[in-house]
Order: sequence, then structure tokens, then C-alpha cells
Amino acid sequence: MWKNYYTVSSIEDALDILGKEREHARIIAGGTDLVLELKNELHPEVHTLIDITRVKAANAIWVDADAVYFGPTVTHNQALVSEEFKQYGFPLVRAAYSVGAPQIRNVGTIVGNLVTASPANDTITPLIAMDASVTIRSSKKEYEIKLAEFYRGVRKTILEPDEMVVEVKFPKMNADTYGAFSKYLLRETHAISVANVCVLLTITENIINKATITLGAVAPTIIRSPKAEMLLTGSILSDEVIEKASKAAEEDAKPIDDIRSSKKYRSHLVPVLLTDALRSIKNDVWNKFQDDPVLLWGKETNFFIPIEKTIKHGEDDEIVTTINDDKRRFSEGQESTLINLIREQAQLTGTKLGCGEGECGSCTMHVNGLPVFACLLPAPKAHQSRITTIEGLSKNGELSVMQRAFVDAGAVQCGYCTPGFIMSAVKLIEEKPEPTEMDIKQGLAGNICRCTGYYTIIKAVELAAERTEH
Repeated sequence: MWKNYYTVSSIEDALDILGKEREHARIIAGGTDLVLELKNELHPEVHTLIDITRVKAANAIWVDADAVYFGPTVTHNQALVSEEFKQYGFPLVRAAYSVGAPQIRNVGTIVGNLVTASPANDTITPLIAMDASVTIRSSKKEYEIKLAEFYRGVRKTILEPDEMVVEVKFPKMNADTYGAFSKYLLRETHAISVANVCVLLTITENIINKATITLGAVAPTIIRSPKAEMLLTGSILSDEVIEKASKAAEEDAKPIDDIRSSKKYRSHLVPVLLTDALRSIKNDVWNKFQDDPVLLWGKETNFFIPIEKTIKHGEDDEIVTTINDDKRRFSEGQESTLINLIREQAQLTGTKLGCGEGECGSCTMHVNGLPVFACLLPAPKAHQSRITTIEGLSKNGELSVMQRAFVDAGAVQCGYCTPGFIMSAVKLIEEKPEPTEMDIKQGLAGNICRCTGYYTIIKAVELAAERTEH
């Protein structure tokens, strides 16, 4: 899928390579969008990937007196536990939680979500509502631009071939500002928005002084709803005002028919979602969020360790990794995904390749303690990483507690999806030793079983939790 893969140690090195390769190169962090696009041959001109996940402090989040800042490799799951985001930019937290499944959120980055530039990408909607800006760099210049001005159409931005986003900032939400995000998707989790809405209200003595409403997936880019904003400004947030504003927002939407929804249904969703968001503010539940969301981070999560020197992966720079506690070296397989490296080069075939698109979870394995979809992760990410596959769970020929529980509960049928379920469930039990049924459902949301319902699978996880010493 690519010829050259660089793991860079600095943004400067990334920009230098990008400046030379230009339209033939892409910056990659999580890669959950880009790798799938490359698989589908949407970028035939691209033959070089520049991986920035090993750049020191690129996943930092920080604040000053007026704003919140974050770097280009901050993931969606990191957003869920960021005190800075929760205190000063809650709509972004809520949107990040709605992205994909835990395996996607573990590696997928907010900046990647922004740069992909789909109007259905969830984090764009709240960040535009919060008046976010992006800092863009090339090897020759650096400048800042409002996120709302960053987009030129569906999957189109102002970025030149030699430029990348290096930082995002947004003004802190004040104590008198309330923000809500609402989304509709075709299943309970792990799906792209059919439509989404973000609303920010500044309220003083019950009067709305300022209203900002952004609408996602109902136009080529994220749009504002000036009619609804005008109706809300100067009003008290009553049920009558909510109803009028929600209907007004429908008039501002410009949806289309596509595979996920009809134009008519999207138009119907806009007032429904805005009503939900406004009522959450009116009822003072807009910032109610699960205190301990399921992340699948487990006990030993290190993310990607920074490197000191930029590497060009190939025959001269092997992938050096640890798989199931064994040190391994690979000079081939660098141009494909991690699942192919594990199955074809390492000859560990317990992990299964299902959809190949990050939807079914069959390829779930642990990278540095994080459950990930190996079908979307480039093989060079294995370099200087610690990988655990399904084979690595059993010790001395004995099944692990989780593997045994799946057998005893009858949770294994055709067995194709089972390794992925087990790899997710292991981290869930590490993170939540006494999981509720909802915890289990959330933790396994990225895994699909096509044989039957999930009752025995849930029972297996409950059984493993009972048997595990804590």
C-alpha cells in the first residue's frame, strides 16, 4: 500500500520529508481513516507515510489563561480523561466518546478526525462551535487559521501538500457557558453520524446572551444555524423557544441522500437532535458524563514510546519488536498492515482477519497494552513496541482465565471472532475488575459475532471476572 514509511522523532523531520515528497506523502498518526482510504486506492499518488506518533510531547494537552491547546497525536480516548477538556471544552469530550469503538479511540486522533474533513466526523462540530483554531506548519512557514475556515468541501481542506496541522486551540468555556453535543447513528455505538449537532449558550440571569449552533453531516462542511441562533439570543430557554429554534435549524440544513440516510430523514433529525441538546442544557444535565468510561487501557498502557532518531523502515532498518515476550526482527512486511505482519511474517495465525476495515474486531490485539484493530495499523508501528496476540495469553500450555471462561460458558461457536473478543475482554477485566453488563457491552462494542446473540459472550466475561484474583 506504500513504498516508504518513516517513523519520525520530530515535527521538523516530518516537515522536511513532507516538503520533499509533497503530494506523494501523507502524515499518519492513528491511521484509522488513512489506511482504509489507501486500501480502497483513494490516493494512488501517495507512496510515502510519515508517522508522527513517536514525536515527544505531540500528545500533550495544556492550558493558559484564556485557551486550551492540544497536539497532533492526542487520541479520542485521551480526550475522555483530560481534565482540561472536561472543565473547559466538554462538548469535545462528549463528541470524542461517540467516535467508533474503544479500539478506534485508542489510536484515532482528534487532529486526524479534523484533517479527514468528512462533515460526518464528530469532533469537528463542537470544535467549530467553540471557535477553535489550528496552527499549520511547513518547513518554510507557520500560521494560524480558524477551524471554520479550514474546510473547502467534503474531504477538502486548505492544507498545501507540504503542510501539516501541528496544534489546535480553543477558548476556555466560561462558567456561564453551557455546551451540548448530540448525535444520531444507525446503531448504539461504533457508527458514523447520520447527523450531529453542537450548541453553546452563554446565559446570564436566565437570558441567553449568545448562542452558537453547529450542524454536522447535513451539508458539505460543518455549518452554523443563524436562524436558530437569532431566535435563542435574548430569550429565556423555555420549551416554546426550544421548539421554535429547533424548527428554524431545520431550515438552515442542506442535507443529501447517501448510503446512511435520505435527505428527508436527515432534515427530520436536525430539530430532534437540537431539541435534545437544548433540553439537556435547560435541565442542567448537559455535562453529565460517565465518570469512568470504558477505555480498555488495562493495567499496562504505555502508548507509543518516543524515539531519538528518525527511522526509514526497510531492509536496512528492520522492524524490531517484542511479540508475546519474544524479541522478533522483520525485514519484510513493512509496506502492509500489522495483521499481515503477525500472520504472514510472524506466522501467528490465531488472530483473524475479518472485514479489514476496522468494523468487526476479529483482528484485535494488544500494542503496548492497548487493544487495537490490527487491520488498520501499519506494520512499522510494531517497531520498538510490545505486542500481545491471542497465543500470548496462555502460559505453559494452560489456557488463561478468560480463554477458559469462553469455553466453559459456551461462548465459542464458529470461533472466528473469538480471539478478538477475548483480547478486548482481557483489558476490560483489568480496567474494571467487577464490570456491569453495560461495561461489558461498551468494552466489546468493537467486536462483532455473526453466529448468534451475545448472551454467552457476556456470561463468559462475567465468569472470568468472578474467577480472576484482584
